[in-house]
Amino acid sequence: MKNLITIIICTIFFQSVAQSQTEKWDLRKLIDYATKNNISVKQADVQARLVALQLKQAQLYQLPTASFSTNLGPQFGRSINPTTNLYTNTELFSQSYGVSGNAQVYNWGRLKNNIAASEFSAKAALVDIERAANDISLNVATYYLQVLASKEQININEVQIAQRLTQIDVTKKQVAAETVPMLNLISLEAQLATDSSNLISSKTTFDQNVLLLKAMLNLDAALPFEVETPSVEKIPIESFADLQPEVVYQLALGNQPLQKENDLKIKAAEKNVLVNKASLYPSIYGSYSLNSTYNNKSTDILGNKISYLDQVNQNFRQSLGLGISVPIFNNGTSRIAFEQSKLNLKNTLLTKEQADQTLKQNIYTAYTNAVNALEKLNAAKKNVESAQKVYDFSFRRYEIGLLGTLDLITNQNNLETAKLQMVASQYDYVFKMKLLEFYKGQGLKL
Repeated sequence: MKNLITIIICTIFFQSVAQSQTEKWDLRKLIDYATKNNISVKQADVQARLVALQLKQAQLYQLPTASFSTNLGPQFGRSINPTTNLYTNTELFSQSYGVSGNAQVYNWGRLKNNIAASEFSAKAALVDIERAANDISLNVATYYLQVLASKEQININEVQIAQRLTQIDVTKKQVAAETVPMLNLISLEAQLATDSSNLISSKTTFDQNVLLLKAMLNLDAALPFEVETPSVEKIPIESFADLQPEVVYQLALGNQPLQKENDLKIKAAEKNVLVNKASLYPSIYGSYSLNSTYNNKSTDILGNKISYLDQVNQNFRQSLGLGISVPIFNNGTSRIAFEQSKLNLKNTLLTKEQADQTLKQNIYTAYTNAVNALEKLNAAKKNVESAQKVYDFSFRRYEIGLLGTLDLITNQNNLETAKLQMVASQYDYVFKMKLLEFYKGQGLKL
């Protein structure tokens, strides 16, 4: 029995020493780290970069195109002299140069609307990073509160063991004085073993919650880690009057990332309809070309061979053109793309409507849950007060031999259960109130 007590005390001591040497993480630090290192947030950032490149491409479509080409090689047999443009049977070596390109002149706003659609999509992608960060923040806060609750449960178990050791000490004296039977001491020692098992289970639950929190942070599971433990009673919480569900919902429509993202996607979809509609109409474009040639047999009227640079200069020619492209039939591609863009707009509108309905339902549910959580917390506090009075009275009676050991253990277990329920109720109430504050747009803070 002494060995068991020694192991328990040493375990608590060394755990306290190890924790004191580990840097502690509060909720703000956890959220900041998670939003920078979580894989989901990083993926959203990569996607935003991809969409930004699409925007850059849409902007560059406004500029004229340009391409350079050159061709060189020998000619044999009857062929056209690239310089004189006459048939010849002379073997020669030639080289040609060309620069050409085109530019959109008028296309019913297709390029302009495509840029606008890409800009809205790029903004939506940036907001999606915020949405991913918000989701991660909420998950981190959930796991953080679970860690705090399981840590508090360990504290309660340790207090219970300390109380049990006191009871054993008192009972040993009573057994020595032969005022109570040895069975009382044996029962308390057996209960101490159960209490120790409960402590180990609480620590296991705590370690599991810490691992889940580490995974959310994308931290190595082997790294030392300890959370800052604020006093749950001192965590600031807004009043229900400031968290009325309809007020919170109206604020959430303007501050929640998913709602902002949906608004931007609708604007992008509207512009895409105009882009695809423009593809049904003729477009006007301009073209240009710059060309020159050289061949090794070229001579002037006196029969003198013309140098390479002189030929390139003399044969330099330019052209400009203005054309119109009229879509007549392209297997229905443009028409179907236009109809698809209209349906995509309708679908995006429905997605926003559904997201808003879900948001409203979540806020009203969160408010109802918060009210119920407060009622449960008040009931749990009264239960602890009553259980504490019963236990204190029972222990005094036990000390003078007027109460059996089994009754004392039962009353202490009732107190333990009441305290655990109160702790769970406290953290549940805090989380549900913080969830309402989160929807209101105040972020997550303890």
